[in-house]
Amino acid sequence: MKKAIVLLLLIFLACGKDQKKKTLSVDFDYTPYRTTYAKGFTIQSFEELKLLTIKEPWPESEKVFKYALVDRQKAASTTLNKDEFDGIILTPVENIVVTSTTHIPALELLEMEEYLVGFPGSDYISSEKTRARIDNGSVRELGKNEGINTEVLLELNPDVVVGFGVDGVNKTFETITKAGIPVIYNGDWVEASPLAKAEWIKVFGVLFNKQKEADSIFKSIEKNYNDAKTLTKNVTERPTVLSGAMHKDVWYLPSGASPEAQFLKDANVNYLWEDTTTNGSLALSFETVLEKGQNAQLWLSPSYYTSYKALEKANEHYTQFEAFKTKSIYTFSNTTGKTGGVLYYELGIARPDLVLKDIIKVCHPQLLNDYQPFFFKPLE
Repeated sequence: MKKAIVLLLLIFLACGKDQKKKTLSVDFDYTPYRTTYAKGFTIQSFEELKLLTIKEPWPESEKVFKYALVDRQKAASTTLNKDEFDGIILTPVENIVVTSTTHIPALELLEMEEYLVGFPGSDYISSEKTRARIDNGSVRELGKNEGINTEVLLELNPDVVVGFGVDGVNKTFETITKAGIPVIYNGDWVEASPLAKAEWIKVFGVLFNKQKEADSIFKSIEKNYNDAKTLTKNVTERPTVLSGAMHKDVWYLPSGASPEAQFLKDANVNYLWEDTTTNGSLALSFETVLEKGQNAQLWLSPSYYTSYKALEKANEHYTQFEAFKTKSIYTFSNTTGKTGGVLYYELGIARPDLVLKDIIKVCHPQLLNDYQPFFFKPLE
């Protein structure tokens, strides 16, 4: 569906030594960039550029970021008023730095991983394809996210850095931006549902002029997810499920309003805290969780623990749970890359269909007879 609107931008079209100031009236085409689930970004296409708007880069953000994406072939004849944007990016991007393992799958699904030139904390990357590029020196190590090596990054001079922020205070990103390198804040982790998170592949798609490919990839993931969800529609037995574990004196587990709880809802299980509406995680006492969850049939995602022995060593009271006694605890922490990175933290956002199918296989094994879980495995 197309609508005509007026975009008031000061655009100077270079012509020899003369420049003209021009106000454009252009067609605004929503169709190729429509988002079905994601609320945190919009992509708008105009005659001279594409406008990427990041509306929620971190929780409760009051800052909106706008980026002008200009085709390289038009760059020589187009100059924008830089004050109108938080970054001007030439597309397709020819080299990129990303800062979270969750960004890696988008590059690989679009077959654009060869354009990745730097990453902070590369040992956390599990993908074999990108690990090979790290090992052969094609991807430079940039230190740690909380203290990126800006000297190396500026030497790489990427077209764009894809970062993330928890509150908008990041001196490293300020330094990078002042050096003329745009920083896009990826807010996929702020989204309220698994499919909304996965839809952020469209942001990477527009950076590489692969919007159609990104849309096709997402539609395939969406279909797989919804097909899996449909399998559980008529189940008659909904196993009771416990989640999380203690950190110091607090047991953290997903709120019923969280994307993690959405997986459990779509798998049609009885998550014991599904009626809670708190944003983010619940923080409860051990006694509160024991009272409600002691007899839960299944225990999913017991924090970072990888074995029953480690769980018992951390807190012997875990042994009081029925799921511990019956060896019915499942974790994604044992599915790692060769350098120890947990694959779920890398690929889980991009492939919610695999996460959902894993949970269905654990909770309703009869529905997916031939399926082998990708992330979730029995605790050792």
